[in-house]
Amino acid sequence: MKTLEQAHQEFDYEQLIAEQLVGTPQAINAYVECCARYIGLNKTALIWQGKNGESTQWSFDQLAEASGKLANYLTSIGIQSGDCIAGLLPRTPELLITILATWRIGVIYQPLFTAFESKAIEHRVETAHTKLIVTNEEQRPKLNHIEIEHVLTIHQSQSIQSQSTPSQNTQHSDPDFWQVLEQQSAECEPVMQSFEDDFLMMFTSGTTGLAKSVPVPLKAVLAFKEYMRHAVDLRKEDSFWNLADPGWAYGLYYGITGPLGLGHSIIMDERAFSVDNAVQIIKKYKVSNLTGSPTAFRMFFGFKEKFDPSIKEHLRVVSSAGEPLTPEVIHWFNHDLNVNIYDQYGQTELGMVIGNHHALTHEIKVGSAGYANPGHRFCVLNQNNEEVEKGGVGTLAIDFSQSPLTWFKGYGGNNRKSFVGHYYLTGDTVKFNELGGVDFIGRADDVITTSGYRVGPFDVESTLLECTEVLESAVIGKPDHERTEVVKAFVVLKPQFLASLELNTKLQDYVRSRLSKHSYPREIEFVESLPKTSSGKIQRNLLKQQEIAKMQEVQQAS
Repeated sequence: MKTLEQAHQEFDYEQLIAEQLVGTPQAINAYVECCARYIGLNKTALIWQGKNGESTQWSFDQLAEASGKLANYLTSIGIQSGDCIAGLLPRTPELLITILATWRIGVIYQPLFTAFESKAIEHRVETAHTKLIVTNEEQRPKLNHIEIEHVLTIHQSQSIQSQSTPSQNTQHSDPDFWQVLEQQSAECEPVMQSFEDDFLMMFTSGTTGLAKSVPVPLKAVLAFKEYMRHAVDLRKEDSFWNLADPGWAYGLYYGITGPLGLGHSIIMDERAFSVDNAVQIIKKYKVSNLTGSPTAFRMFFGFKEKFDPSIKEHLRVVSSAGEPLTPEVIHWFNHDLNVNIYDQYGQTELGMVIGNHHALTHEIKVGSAGYANPGHRFCVLNQNNEEVEKGGVGTLAIDFSQSPLTWFKGYGGNNRKSFVGHYYLTGDTVKFNELGGVDFIGRADDVITTSGYRVGPFDVESTLLECTEVLESAVIGKPDHERTEVVKAFVVLKPQFLASLELNTKLQDYVRSRLSKHSYPREIEFVESLPKTSSGKIQRNLLKQQEIAKMQEVQQAS
């Protein structure tokens, strides 16, 4: 196996383009890269598990035919190259057909997560000037008061989901998805574009303010594939499943674009995520390569008795992205399931740029986000935006001048406020560790200052999760006149345990003994659940805002 150092030394951007793409920087199409190039090879592209127990498989040839018909329909109603259309759909074959059809004619695809309500949808479609939304009858009512030029709806009687529950929404007269496909030819010439043309319109899931648009150019296809090859180690013989929803970056970049770009089949499970459903899929399809978020893997750990020894026979590697993994989750995967689970780091604006690599050899530090992916260079900047040496703490930055696989040009409207010179500032506080990798401390606005000390919430959270009673935790800095902030933990207990003063003290003592006297949570609040973004990231900012609001109420009352 090649070393990470060798991969960096041998990295050749022009050679990579020639080897990995059928297109060129001047003439490329995402549909061609992710579907058309594999026509006639008798390869499965999609393995679909429906919400009512039904399942089916689609080949690249079948997706090519269906996407050609939809692409022709889009063209017939005036959708042109450079326009934006959105998919407000669950994880179904229609979603994948929509994505491929959009790319085929040079149109930008915009994902709309199905948990979004009208306000979030309206902001995104207005910002992106979206021309058409493809949806189903269940989601359709969310669009009733949104101005949109075209809506294409999957009616239940025509849907692949033959056992679906009939919708109560009959107020619209949208064209039906499958009926319009029946009326179209499958022949559709792909529109070739350049590396700089956009093919995705993403939005950040920021903790403050309205979500910002993130246009993704076609040059990102190459970067997505390289992450799959080096960090995920996706092999031809793998049964691959990305747990993330394609309504978000990790699911769309690396659950659809990356694997299909390598000619690899993907698994879609329409059902809501649960440990039981996940275990069923892993067993049924003998998943060997699994990717997802720490939230999912923490839930696995919380119900680890459901993972029987048979899973060890086929599960080979696991990759995690979104937030750092906790040590006890890593230990469980490594020792109980006998599989390596690796932390990897990225953002909507960057894709995955740092990680521990399953396909490359390098030293592993448990809890570290890893090292720069080949084709990227990171650095850690101090308050003066100067690079720090190993051992230093500061803001994680990506050096775009030495990162040929980077593609982010700025937020919509040419907003480049996240750039300082050739550095992109991630907003994450990290340590540049002694091995040359990254140790995650927290978002810059999540780091706690208490009695002059800086405390990363992740350290406290991961220590709490070592306790048998704790299922989840979130840690914030609660404003305090004497200490600036005090460490406060919100704790979700496992179902068999009850909150008590004794347990409160036990958890405090454990963190104090494992971390430090200034890091332990002076306050613990037991809660039933934690606020999270739709992509599963804990919203510590909301917890902090709630604490500030409570304090203000007390002050006003007194």
